[in-house]
Amino acid sequence: MDFETILYLYFFVLNIMGIVLMGIDKSKARRKAWRIPEKTLFLCALLGGSAGVWIGMYLFHHKTKHWYFVVGVPLILILQAACALCIRYLF
Repeated sequence: MDFETILYLYFFVLNIMGIVLMGIDKSKARRKAWRIPEKTLFLCALLGGSAGVWIGMYLFHHKTKHWYFVVGVPLILILQAACALCIRYLF
């Protein structure tokens, strides 16, 4: 596998993981069980899973009342997309 394929696979897995984490946390919230820390959700977004976390937020209607998720996750996504475009077109 070449580097580009590995990179696409990395982002694919991280975004699926973001969706799954949001779904698990929502399920745990309903059952009043131990929750996934918000730091973990943001870390997943920062490491490249921001689209998955954002999709999971609205798919599961989870964390949509927390301004720092509503603003932070799309902001991370926009910054990551801008960085990806810069890297793609500069190199």
